[in-house]
Amino acid sequence: MATDTRGDAATKDKEKKPRRKRTSPLLFYRQVVAELRKVIWPTRHELVTYTTVSLIFVIIVLAIVFGLDNLFSWATLKAFG
Repeated sequence: MATDTRGDAATKDKEKKPRRKRTSPLLFYRQVVAELRKVIWPTRHELVTYTTVSLIFVIIVLAIVFGLDNLFSWATLKAFG
């Protein structure tokens, strides 16, 4: 007395989905260009601002990691050196 415990999973294997037709490279290129036209590109001022903020953030994180690395190195040398 076997019971089918797989539920919908058993019927999904039996159903065959129709294969989609592949997109041609030319159509793909046209779709990419159409999507890129929808993008709101930043102005030069916004780009400079975003870049400056990113660089400052990276420098701050770099300083924190450098400081922690030196602190842990010093503590390790004091403990085991």
